[in-house]
Amino acid sequence: MGYRISYEHISDRVSGSDPFKAKDTKSVLLDIGMEPRSTPVRRPQSNGMAEAFVKTFKRDYVSVNPVPDAQTVIDRLPDWFEHYNALHPHKALGYRSPREFIADQTKP
Repeated sequence: MGYRISYEHISDRVSGSDPFKAKDTKSVLLDIGMEPRSTPVRRPQSNGMAEAFVKTFKRDYVSVNPVPDAQTVIDRLPDWFEHYNALHPHKALGYRSPREFIADQTKP
């Protein structure tokens, strides 16, 4: 079974934010293959989920790997995302990876 891998950058909507910074951020995200997304209006729990993911990712990948600079982190992200989705056990998914969980849900 083939999987379509997409990477998304989720941020909250900040009213009055600098449109030039937002444009620069979007450009960088697209350059590294990430799709910029915003959390739904009046849905703060979405931002909390994004923050929890970042915390987990920093703990389980960034802090345990040699990362001398930001470019090294950016270069390693595709491999780390692949590991996170294909192999990393998630407590909420019964200690299965997301792909294992999805495969189990789609079995007849």
